[in-house]
Amino acid sequence: MSKILWQPGEDRIRQTNMHRFIGFVNTRHKLALVGYDQLYHWSVENIADFWSGMWAFADIKCSKPFDRVADDLSKMPGTRWFTGARLNFAENLLRYRDERTAIVFKGETRKAVRLTYAELYDAVARLAASLKAMGITKGDRIAGFMPNMPQTIIAMLAATSLGATWSSCSPDFGIKGVMDRFGQIRPKVLFTADGYLFKGKALDSLDRVSRIAAQIPSVERVVVVPYAQESPGISGVKNAVLFDDFKSTASNLTVDFVQLPADHPLYIMYSSGTTGLPKCMVQSSAGILINHMKELLLHTDLKREDVIFYYTTCGWMMWNWLTSALSVGATLVLYDGNPFHPDGGILWQMAEDEKITVFGTSAGYLSALRNTGLKPRDHYDLSALRAILSTGSPLSEEGFEYVYGAIKPDLQLASISGGTDLNGCFALGNPMGPVYMGELQCRGLGMKVEAFDENGRSVVGRQGELVCTAPFPSMPIHFWDDPDGRKYASAYFDVYPNVWRHGDYIEINGHGGVKIFGRSDATLNPGGVRIGTAEIYRQIDQMEEIEDSLVIGQNWKNDVRVILFVKTAEGIPLTDALKEKIKSLIRANASPRHVPAKIISTPDIPYTLNMKKVELAVKKMVEGNPVDNRDALKNPESLDFYANLPELQTD
Repeated sequence: MSKILWQPGEDRIRQTNMHRFIGFVNTRHKLALVGYDQLYHWSVENIADFWSGMWAFADIKCSKPFDRVADDLSKMPGTRWFTGARLNFAENLLRYRDERTAIVFKGETRKAVRLTYAELYDAVARLAASLKAMGITKGDRIAGFMPNMPQTIIAMLAATSLGATWSSCSPDFGIKGVMDRFGQIRPKVLFTADGYLFKGKALDSLDRVSRIAAQIPSVERVVVVPYAQESPGISGVKNAVLFDDFKSTASNLTVDFVQLPADHPLYIMYSSGTTGLPKCMVQSSAGILINHMKELLLHTDLKREDVIFYYTTCGWMMWNWLTSALSVGATLVLYDGNPFHPDGGILWQMAEDEKITVFGTSAGYLSALRNTGLKPRDHYDLSALRAILSTGSPLSEEGFEYVYGAIKPDLQLASISGGTDLNGCFALGNPMGPVYMGELQCRGLGMKVEAFDENGRSVVGRQGELVCTAPFPSMPIHFWDDPDGRKYASAYFDVYPNVWRHGDYIEINGHGGVKIFGRSDATLNPGGVRIGTAEIYRQIDQMEEIEDSLVIGQNWKNDVRVILFVKTAEGIPLTDALKEKIKSLIRANASPRHVPAKIISTPDIPYTLNMKKVELAVKKMVEGNPVDNRDALKNPESLDFYANLPELQTD
């Protein structure tokens, strides 16, 4: 069994929302559930009762309650949730309208901007009035090409208050990346900023916005937020207006929250698009709301007095997730910029200044921070901090040790994992339970997650495919432009009918913890033995000589051989001695089968726009196959290195 790194005390456990929810369920259903394990098993065996209880516990605001929780739980996809209910997503996020701070925004090199809940409501009301005046109504699409700033949240809430559907991506996307997304959904209004800040530089967005607006004829208005400049010139952008000039000047407005069915389209999210046009996943208002509130209230233990931060862009689902924390009445901290500018302490100084209680980030950030040698606990007052959340990729055991050794020993480290597809998590934190080295604490309540072996059988204590064998409310209601549902079905249900196959390689252990071993489609099979790439990355990530790495399996002589590409730290060559050190480390701490057949120095590692390594694209390049949609990559030029490598043509 893995080492326990942290365990909450009894007082802390009794004060959690999770503990309160167990008591709520016990009273409601005359049960005697004790602890998370019993609650989880009850939640997946009594799915309708669980989600009905969650609706009541979260106090979801609706003008009409649901008639049925779900119409047919044996049907996946296609289950209809909370039929008969009428509600509005934005109304649930704007339930608080007082003087408590709702949003703190800190952009690079800028002073913090603060909005109270009352000010947020007023800003949404004024913007919603302007959108309504131009004819925006339910079903229209509103898009954001925006930094992570308050106006983005205001625009989303104003749009969804009217029943419009929101979709966003980050301003570092190129023109084709934006067109591949917004060009499909044909928005009526495009919200943007004139630019954004990164590493102390102001980067212009208006040239790209001008060309994007010209290529999407459905766009009737481009609303520009001045950010990089105080008074940007917008005359070159078709149908453009400044944000402050667009929103209503009236005072004491109220928001007319349009009441909608539970399955009304709320968000359109996108797949990475590395294998063609991004898939446009349409998600429902009630499904996203209740799932986010479950994860925030129960698994994150979020309360009104909390200050929550997540380092994210508006192109990543964690932005949507973070924004839903408004429903709890917590204070959101937004940051836009480079997390290492001017140095690695920038976010931790912000954590001290704002008394952040829940700090969310990526495993990649924690690894990069560890490589700088910084120990935030030695330089910053983190007494308010009680939880760190990590996602995006598996957090290594060394990452777990770094958090407890260098950041703070007394906190909950919740490594979480899910996807854009469900706008949430399959496995995440349990504030009542211990943190084991290298493990996600638990499977999510109401999520019937299992690991399937190569024969489609559920296994415990062995690696297998992550599947979900029962429906859940935040499943996409459909894909855009997929009238017969074929795209949707092939994305998740083509391997196991009526079972969601997510594409991750996991192990569920006897005490309910989960380990992620990387994408199952990138799983290595040397000698027919399945190996997760995360097991190799874990060893490489602890080497100071290596800045970054990428692993693929190359088809070679009727087998698969492991190929490791490494980007060495500045000034360090990849010598035979360093190669041998890498092999020895992997052999000793993983297994001889994990040892790469080839270790090759690379100038750069390709990443998607959401900062995920693209192992499959590199594998295609190595094997001479085309990579169709390079615009889905943050650094597409890096792929060229991997074509026709002479080192991979020999034994």
